[in-house]
Amino acid sequence: MKKYLSIFILICLLAGGGSLAGAVQKPDYEKYGRIAIAVVKEDYPGEEVVDYQYGGRKKVTETDVTDTFTFTVKENGNPVTVLVMVTHNLKDNKAVSLSVERKTQ
Repeated sequence: MKKYLSIFILICLLAGGGSLAGAVQKPDYEKYGRIAIAVVKEDYPGEEVVDYQYGGRKKVTETDVTDTFTFTVKENGNPVTVLVMVTHNLKDNKAVSLSVERKTQ
């Protein structure tokens, strides 16, 4: 799984910039993506994360934004969609809140 996640992150980085310099620069949501992954792994221990997507950013206030991450987890062989929303402050780069929502299919 780490191999697939590493490949996914590399593809995202390369897609974000047309040059090598652009590929080296980390997306500003990466920190919160790592937090989201850790939360999903904690909530679904031993289950396989089969898909991960950055859903985008929504402005909440003048300084706060919410980044959304969507995961597909195989729970007992069945796919489960999990949304993780991290609200954080752009000025001090600190998380304000985090919510996890399980979507039924």
